[in-house]
Amino acid sequence: MKLCMVGSSGGHLAHLYLLRPLWGDRERFWVTFDKEDARSLLEGERMYPCYYPTNRSLKALLKNTWLAWRVLRREKPDLIVSSGAAVAVPFFYLGKLLGAKLVYVEVFDRIHKPTLTGRLVYPIADQFIVQWEEQTQVYPRAKCLGSIF
Repeated sequence: MKLCMVGSSGGHLAHLYLLRPLWGDRERFWVTFDKEDARSLLEGERMYPCYYPTNRSLKALLKNTWLAWRVLRREKPDLIVSSGAAVAVPFFYLGKLLGAKLVYVEVFDRIHKPTLTGRLVYPIADQFIVQWEEQTQVYPRAKCLGSIF
């Protein structure tokens, strides 16, 4: 099984990295910002840099959609995993179109309100994971697996 791990650098990437027991022995590649923290954390990993800043940026969305199309067609992942943020959206929608399974992990610090990315990918995610039981009120078909930290 080939994995695509996609997320912004910083806390989102840290979330994904903490899932190492689940991805550590599988073929994988990463999509994240080309920033020092990502380069350091993912040293020796295969990484595709995505465009930022993504916060409500139509320009970055268009660039990342094109990137997603190229990368997903080349790599053909079986599973795409993300914890956000906006860069996950084009990878999830195009990944779904290309037949990949999608797992989204909602961030730890949003308990009572959904994130924008969470709202956008929730309808198409094959598995939507939350870390607080209260988050299941926001996302009724989510599975609460507790804190990643």
